[in-house]
Amino acid sequence: MNDSGFKDVDYGLTTRELARMIKEAGINLPEMPKGDFDSPFGEASGAGLIFGATGGVMEAAIRSIYEFVTGNKAEDAFANANILPVRGFEGIKYVELPLGEKFGPVPDIIKHLVPNWDWLKGVTLKVAIAHGTANAKKIMDDIKAGGKFSECHFIEFMACPGGCIGGGGQPIPTTPEIRKKRAEAIYAEDESLEMRKAHDNPNVIKLYEEFLTEGPCGHLSHKLLHTHYTKRGRYIV
Repeated sequence: MNDSGFKDVDYGLTTRELARMIKEAGINLPEMPKGDFDSPFGEASGAGLIFGATGGVMEAAIRSIYEFVTGNKAEDAFANANILPVRGFEGIKYVELPLGEKFGPVPDIIKHLVPNWDWLKGVTLKVAIAHGTANAKKIMDDIKAGGKFSECHFIEFMACPGGCIGGGGQPIPTTPEIRKKRAEAIYAEDESLEMRKAHDNPNVIKLYEEFLTEGPCGHLSHKLLHTHYTKRGRYIV
């Protein structure tokens, strides 16, 4: 995590640690005036917010994929852009979403990758969502055996039960009911925002216009944003 020449992360704080620091400093959050984070993270979309729940990464991606491919708004196919089939706390979910026959023009940002959408006509998008490492193993075993998950175009894995909202650093206790309430809270916050899709975020647009000028899947984005599998033993040293 230092492909830029600098450490990407200096320190990591859990939610519980941050809460203790806020309390020790005598800060009462409900009384604090609202403000933005520093640029480029000051303006966030609902798509980024829902990453915290299992299925959130998938939903964020599908909102953009649907609009990129069809040229229509996600709200045209999903009520209020809420993609309910990928939500929920089942350990493993498999979802099929037909893409249809009518597509829009390829957005400028990916024209260098995809000249047209003709090859997608009649295709059914197959995706899967899993949370918890035991469920991830079930999917990996199915893929190795050539099962239905081997046909998926995109699979989201989250190690923590329920996603990040059920992570080890979150407030204790974390029960299935508490995870459900936390998910409901971030989905409600997502719906309250005017900007709910990542590709509409002006900071993301500016990032590709001025820095990642080769677009998605370009050399620089691969260097800075992608990683490769490294086989490790039981313990990391």
